[in-house]
Amino acid sequence: MYTTESKDEHLEDKNVQSSTTPQILKDNNIREHEETKQTVLTETEETKPEMEKKSSCPPQGTLNKFITNGVVLFMIWCITWSLSGPEVLPGGNLFGVLIIFYSSIIGGKLLELIRIPSVPQLPPLLGMLLAGFTIRNVPFISEHVHISNTWSSTLRNTALTIILIRAGLGLDPQALKHLKGVCLRLSMGPCLMEACSAAVISHFLMNFSWQWGFLLGFVLGAVSPAVVVPAMLVLQEKGYGVEKGIPTLLIAASSLDDILAITGFNTCLSIVFSTGGILNNVIASFRDILVGVLVGTVLGFFVRYFPSGDQTKLPLKRASLLLSMCVSAVLGSHRIGLHGAGGLCTLVLTFMAGMNWSKEKISVQKIITTAWNVFQPLLFGLVGSEVSVASLKSNAIGLCVATVSLSLLIRISFTFALMCFAGFSFKEKIFIALSWMPKATVQAVLGPLALETARISAPHLEPYSKDVMTVAFLAILITAPNGALIIGILGPKVLTRCDASKIRVELTELKLH
Repeated sequence: MYTTESKDEHLEDKNVQSSTTPQILKDNNIREHEETKQTVLTETEETKPEMEKKSSCPPQGTLNKFITNGVVLFMIWCITWSLSGPEVLPGGNLFGVLIIFYSSIIGGKLLELIRIPSVPQLPPLLGMLLAGFTIRNVPFISEHVHISNTWSSTLRNTALTIILIRAGLGLDPQALKHLKGVCLRLSMGPCLMEACSAAVISHFLMNFSWQWGFLLGFVLGAVSPAVVVPAMLVLQEKGYGVEKGIPTLLIAASSLDDILAITGFNTCLSIVFSTGGILNNVIASFRDILVGVLVGTVLGFFVRYFPSGDQTKLPLKRASLLLSMCVSAVLGSHRIGLHGAGGLCTLVLTFMAGMNWSKEKISVQKIITTAWNVFQPLLFGLVGSEVSVASLKSNAIGLCVATVSLSLLIRISFTFALMCFAGFSFKEKIFIALSWMPKATVQAVLGPLALETARISAPHLEPYSKDVMTVAFLAILITAPNGALIIGILGPKVLTRCDASKIRVELTELKLH
């Protein structure tokens, strides 16, 4: 009896437990569901005002920003129209500048959106160039977009000044000291060889005179820091070629290469458009060089100590002083007839100033870069707008492409030969030679400059200057995208990679000679 009853009691307890367990689980589930429901309702109530704000009227966020910027631009246009009248209407200079500026920005942004897997980003300047070319050659748009030669020349010379300022500030005395042998060979040899080869090729292929041939050669001889420097910085950050200082070498040599090309072009330009003899032209060129170096030295010493280091907003004041002095030097030298003095004055002035500023130079460079970001779309847009398909001869494009291609082939071969005695491997020499081909900024400035000078002083030489302009345009179109792609694709494959976090190569440790 006892055992039976105890068993029955045990069974009853189990039944009670089994019957209460689902009930407890059920109650827990109901509570969890109610808590989740309350949480969701609470979050919905909290986010509801935010959703109402986003969809509220007046609009908020990006749409509000877009409308605000549009109204601000429209009001600036209204104020400008009230001051200048027809200049901001279709056919006016300001209207043309604004259309080319914004079209070039849109063209550059569209090119940035084109991303192909495993292919480096194309330089935005190509989109800016094509935007200006489209404006010139679309019939309806070209009828209403017009910029006078004076405005166009002033804007391009200002862009040239900013390029020279960046080149002067970008010259690192330590890099030049420790890389002086290979850096001088790389900056001077290929530029001079391409200038001479382009002069010979254009003389026999395009029937250029020797003066015009060398002028064209120095237009083509410059490499583009706008393409080379960003690509080298990307490789340097990833550690490619850092051990032998290849990115540093190419960045330093690009500035010297541009300086040589611009100086040679100004000398040839004064010879081509001068009415005196060769001896007088040579004396005038040396006079321009002497005046530019002297004035640049004096202004360089001034900028070293004014403004003083205890002033507020020092980088902004220094950048403003540099820009005002250098733009005045370049534009003023053209006004008084000393065409080559302004550029040299700018280079000497900025180099001397940068030597004294040391690390503070970086802040000034950032401000100058901001100014370049404004003038870069104008520069390449104006260059593209100078090329008219209707005015090109039937065989002009073929001859220009042949001249650019042959000169470029000689340049690449000569660059490879010069690097044979600099301590690089075979693959590194191939990379340096191919990296030294992109052309953009200097060609965009110097190409139209010959055309502007011919229109003002010698209209009978305008056909030659148009051919120079076409060659410069095609050189940018061919070499800028291809050079960027070659550097981006070939660099990681042929250069030795070092861990940038563990290996920090200083310029004093470089063994190049």
